[in-house]
Amino acid sequence: MPTGPYCTLSDLIRLRFGARDLRLSRQKKTFSQLVGPHQTRFRGRGVEFEEVRTYEAGDDVRNIDWRVTARTGKPHTKLFREERERPVLLLVDQSLSMFFGSRNCCKSVLAAHTAALLAWAAFQQNDRVGGFVFGGGLHAETKAKRSVKTVLRLLNIITEFNRSLERRPPSSGIDINSALLELRRIIRPGSNIFVLSDFLGFSEQGEENIFQLARHNDVSAVFICDPLERLLPPAGFYPVTDGSRRTTIFTGDKRARRQYEERFDNKEKMLRRQLAVKGIPLLRLSTEDAPLTYFRNLLGTK
Repeated sequence: MPTGPYCTLSDLIRLRFGARDLRLSRQKKTFSQLVGPHQTRFRGRGVEFEEVRTYEAGDDVRNIDWRVTARTGKPHTKLFREERERPVLLLVDQSLSMFFGSRNCCKSVLAAHTAALLAWAAFQQNDRVGGFVFGGGLHAETKAKRSVKTVLRLLNIITEFNRSLERRPPSSGIDINSALLELRRIIRPGSNIFVLSDFLGFSEQGEENIFQLARHNDVSAVFICDPLERLLPPAGFYPVTDGSRRTTIFTGDKRARRQYEERFDNKEKMLRRQLAVKGIPLLRLSTEDAPLTYFRNLLGTK
């Protein structure tokens, strides 16, 4: 269970052992149940063109290469080989809105631990692993490679971004919408993408970008949240601050409490509905949850 306002590199490395129980090969079956009547677009590992040879009895006629056949006057067929790997890329939000938590840890820490689990799980099933981390107006990219050094480099970047979070006004620059746009420019088609964010400020631009990514890749969204974002604390007076200003709020108004809860629920429902249209599953992960237990239930070896 992640704890505290910041993560450590050693904690992210230790998750390698827990990730042994996870099988991303179960992703298609389990995540498909999260999008209701909409069909997910998981493409599996697919096939890759290898060569053309003369058609032989028993070959699939659907694979006939008609251009070569017309040029040579003899039927030819295309041969394919199965892709033994597909890149797994993690888009990790470490922006200021993620630097919040009322339970075990901040949302940013939960995102870091979840990304580490998925990275190790992918590496241990022989996939190439890469990432795109953003926050504080900055971003860093790790190209997907099948290497423990690449995974460690990605985890180190996540840790550096996480530990640089402070209570200060957010910098102008890259947000979830522009991060998705940057990802479109660098991603290799056929990748398996996980987006880990609280989706604060997710706009029509972000929706278009994630839809474009889903056209040629498998995309899964992990909605990182905190219980206090949905339910106000027990009735009473509470001091609050944004880092520069300070005030007191009263949480005993029943109408305000209901509206507060409905606002969060409506945001999640809208996000789930927006993504489901393109068959993108939305996983909800709270700072009350242990990410290893959560993903063992979804992707475990049971």
